[in-house]
Amino acid sequence: MSAPWTPSVELHLRIRVAEHRREELLAFLREAIPVYEAPGGIRVSLQQEHGDPERYIERVEYRSEADFADDQERVERDPISRALVARWREILLEPPVVEVYRPVSLA
Repeated sequence: MSAPWTPSVELHLRIRVAEHRREELLAFLREAIPVYEAPGGIRVSLQQEHGDPERYIERVEYRSEADFADDQERVERDPISRALVARWREILLEPPVVEVYRPVSLA
C-alpha cells in the first residue's frame, strides 16, 4: 500500500455555474480530469457550496512544486490543455477566482 498523498501545492478555482448547466460542467470534468491528471502527480476534485448551488471549488492538488510548475507550463503551451480551459470558461457564469495554497508547518 502506498503512503497517503500530501500535496505540496493546492490550486483552488472558485467558480460559478448556472444551475441549469450543472450537468454540462460534470460531463466536461469527466472528460477533462483524465487529461489534467495524465502527467501524474496531480489530483482534481470538485466541491459544491452547501448554501449556493451555483458555487463550486475545483481543487487541483499537486504532489510537488515541480508537478505544479510543469502543469502551469502545460496549460499555457499545450493546445489540448488550452482548448479544455477555453471550453471550461464557456460554462462559467463569471471568471474564476484562482487561489494557490501551500502547506504551513505547525512544528
